[in-house]
Amino acid sequence: MESPVNQYFRAMGQALDGLDTFLREDDSPLYQHDLIGAVVSNYLGRLRGSFTSWENRIAYADRFQISRAESGFPGFRNVLELENDRQTAKGRLKTMPGEDDLREEMIDFIMRKKKFPTQLQKSLAERSYLSSVLKQKHFSPLVLPRTIRVSVNPKSGRPFYVVHWGYFDGSANLPLVYMAVIEDSGSDIVNMLVNNKGKFNKKVKIPLPVDGLLNPKLAHQFDDFCEKNSSYSLTLSTIASSMDKDFVSLHPKQLRRFVLGPFYHAGITEHGHLVEEILAKVRKPEDSWLMTWTMQEIYSISETPAKWGLFGGEPARNQYYINTDDVDCARQGVSAFLRNALVPHESYQAIYASGRADEIFDGYQKNIVSGNQILRNM
Repeated sequence: MESPVNQYFRAMGQALDGLDTFLREDDSPLYQHDLIGAVVSNYLGRLRGSFTSWENRIAYADRFQISRAESGFPGFRNVLELENDRQTAKGRLKTMPGEDDLREEMIDFIMRKKKFPTQLQKSLAERSYLSSVLKQKHFSPLVLPRTIRVSVNPKSGRPFYVVHWGYFDGSANLPLVYMAVIEDSGSDIVNMLVNNKGKFNKKVKIPLPVDGLLNPKLAHQFDDFCEKNSSYSLTLSTIASSMDKDFVSLHPKQLRRFVLGPFYHAGITEHGHLVEEILAKVRKPEDSWLMTWTMQEIYSISETPAKWGLFGGEPARNQYYINTDDVDCARQGVSAFLRNALVPHESYQAIYASGRADEIFDGYQKNIVSGNQILRNM
């Protein structure tokens, strides 16, 4: 029988695969919005890499923490340990015997001692883990920004970038993905990217995607900003306004945040008693889960022009729209948001049979995994 931890890894793998299928379908609601689905799928790949490495790690390490009472995702300590192992793996592998040498030692130990070489097995598992860490991409505490699109806004005459970055929030234990549309009024950038007709200068060849913000003078500062201002506890209005204030020549016009989780699993998590009680009745442990995610968005509705004089002045400032007619939008500090839930067909049947489906899915778009397809809005 599988251990609870192995059941958790299998269920999480099913959930990530199901969500990836949802995102990659041509008629996915996210795929129709500036390829958000393609960007988020990339981060799901990083999460899979992290879970593969964590699963390899528990073959020799005794500790693995899951945020059972909050998000249902691994605790932040696991994320930090994995990042540290990624940075030190090469050096540690150089100090360890080779894989073939360890296997020979294990055979020799068994022949001489007539016992199983537990410690040598752990050393072999650790070596395999460190080797796999070097091959995988992971969802690190901060996945540095990347520019994936560059164009010119014909109304403002400014170049704009589409930039994304990832952040694993250590307090909420949730993986977050950010996407921003940012105009740049810096004179060097405008002169380079905008031609005399106010359009994008096609003579400038930019090999997208580009690591970091495209503006090299602000790239490191922008990395620092993302590291310090991507917490889940910060509203999008706060993040966008802070970016607008901290960078005189950058003008964020739209900011989106994809919040993955919470994740619910019968027998593992403890933060959704009603959901988990129903999921416990599902026959297969790998199908007794429910994944939720939220897409938040804020956008600028106007810009106050810059005012400069002999004794200083004020740079341009954006005014962001918060939908105060919607209580949840006002509370979250966003223009709009959408909540989704993904659940295996067998688990959905159990929830529906309980008579509590309306209560559990209240405010969520329902998406059911059925074989290799996703049934939406059931």
